[in-house]
Amino acid sequence: MNIGLVLSGGGIRGVAHIGVIKALEEHNIYPTHIAGTSAGAIVGALYAGGVKWSDILEFFKVIPIFHANRFALKKPGFLDTEKFYDEFKKFFPKDSFESLPKTLYITATDIIKGELMIFEEGELIKPVLASATFPGVFSPISIDGSFYIDGGVLNNFPTEPLLPRCDKIIGSYVNPLKNIKVKDLKHSYNVIDRAYKIKSVSDSIAKFADCDLVISPEELCEFATFDMRYIDDIFEIGYKSTIKILKDNGYTSSI
Repeated sequence: MNIGLVLSGGGIRGVAHIGVIKALEEHNIYPTHIAGTSAGAIVGALYAGGVKWSDILEFFKVIPIFHANRFALKKPGFLDTEKFYDEFKKFFPKDSFESLPKTLYITATDIIKGELMIFEEGELIKPVLASATFPGVFSPISIDGSFYIDGGVLNNFPTEPLLPRCDKIIGSYVNPLKNIKVKDLKHSYNVIDRAYKIKSVSDSIAKFADCDLVISPEELCEFATFDMRYIDDIFEIGYKSTIKILKDNGYTSSI
């Protein structure tokens, strides 16, 4: 049986995906196909590469995402995404999709053409970095003459690659919409940001129907995109939410 796992973007909230993976494995559920975007692309690639959930969690704790030697020079962004290449090379020495034990699909946005790209073969690390390139913070990644940014811009919950290939699909969505009040919309950029989030969440929720199970803990909306202080808390939320959903749906051993 082919089991698909789709992992959304969501910044550091993507650590919840790792908790999801731990819970699934404790129930003898081992996805064969992974589709991820942004933070979900990083978790998905490491998992597809055979990295244990505990080591993926450690990766998020020790990788120096915000560090002075990663600042971008003469590039559009605060941080140079390509300077993270060596961190990933340690896990993917062959740097190819074909070398992965599990089938992987990574989404990224072509910033020039305004099109979504799904990577599934050839060079691996650059597409993963491109998918996680948060606009305005990280510099775009050049791949084969095109420039790519965060896959979540156009598709933050990429179920599409899994639909024709998997018997069952499990979704992990870590970007819930936070409840706000009118007073929270103090400036024009607050309104713009809210509108963007509403559109993104709406598009993603519409695809929950593609999944047999969806884990989407509402508590995650309390955590900021790049707040590294609560990694363990976010991981536990993903883990406990998955355990509950599996129990509620009668999964006690295997899917």
